[in-house]
Amino acid sequence: MSLRSAVYIAPPAPFRTPNGKEGFWSPIACTLIYSPTEAVLVDTPITIKQTQTLISWIDRIAPGRKLSYIYITHGHGDHFFGLPALLEHYPNAKPVATPGTIAHMQSQIAEKAFRATWESRFPDGQIQRPFVLAQPLPSSKQFRLPNDSAGADSGGWVFQAIETGHSDTHDSTILWVPDLRLAVCGDVVYGQVHQMLFEANTAAKREEWIRAIETVEALDPLYVVPGHVQEGEIPGVWHLANTKRYIRDFASVLETKPKSPKDITNAMVKLYPDRYNVGAVIMSAMGAFQAAKEAHLYSVQVNNCKQWRALTQPEQHSTASYESLERVNSEPPV
Repeated sequence: MSLRSAVYIAPPAPFRTPNGKEGFWSPIACTLIYSPTEAVLVDTPITIKQTQTLISWIDRIAPGRKLSYIYITHGHGDHFFGLPALLEHYPNAKPVATPGTIAHMQSQIAEKAFRATWESRFPDGQIQRPFVLAQPLPSSKQFRLPNDSAGADSGGWVFQAIETGHSDTHDSTILWVPDLRLAVCGDVVYGQVHQMLFEANTAAKREEWIRAIETVEALDPLYVVPGHVQEGEIPGVWHLANTKRYIRDFASVLETKPKSPKDITNAMVKLYPDRYNVGAVIMSAMGAFQAAKEAHLYSVQVNNCKQWRALTQPEQHSTASYESLERVNSEPPV
């Protein structure tokens, strides 16, 4: 038997917003790649209940396999909070990730951040603690499963982590399985779910996200698994082009100079009426407006600096002075 793969879609989990409103989290894709004897899981859901359902699915899809690795694509909690429950059931599994992802995971479980972002939405012990962090991959960013049918010299089936930079968050990665031409993309790629651009809130970050998708395209995958996807969607390569188009459409909406986050939300929902989770659009719109506000304040600060220098040092417009202003322009506002 060759290497195989299956995708479990954790259904939308109900949550409570900090202001008391109820909502549903976007569905989360968890990918299982398995041989006749072992298996690799990519990403986990959020809650204990979701993860227990995932465990039942794994045992049904790949019975008798040893779960050897759990790969985490990026540091958002909705892709690794299921680790404690999984390791209780599969104690020999090894969670792995890149150093950038691990650092991001650490920031997500810091007590203040966890309470504000996650526990406020999923209270009353829905997320299992104590938390578990992934272990760093070797410098090759590879791990392997043995391929007994190919002989001891084959080296086994290769699983390659590929760092892609900023997608919907920093230090994103995908997992590439060359024997299947399978790209498990985490939040680098989305299905029919509204994309989260709250962190991709500048033109530079959105362009970096597009380059991340192009990194996946260059692999020439046959199968592409998005991180958030609706139940029943096929893991096809079209998700790559669709994700890029959504980012560019969001940028085009911003170019129309919307007067409020609501204007952005309405425009994106009109363009993508079939995508799930309008809440993600609202957050993306808020992020864009916050970034624009910060950029405006920075511009005012720099202009004030220039005016002050012109008033106090009108005779000193030397090359050195302009170089100093360039340094001011390259530094974030205080």
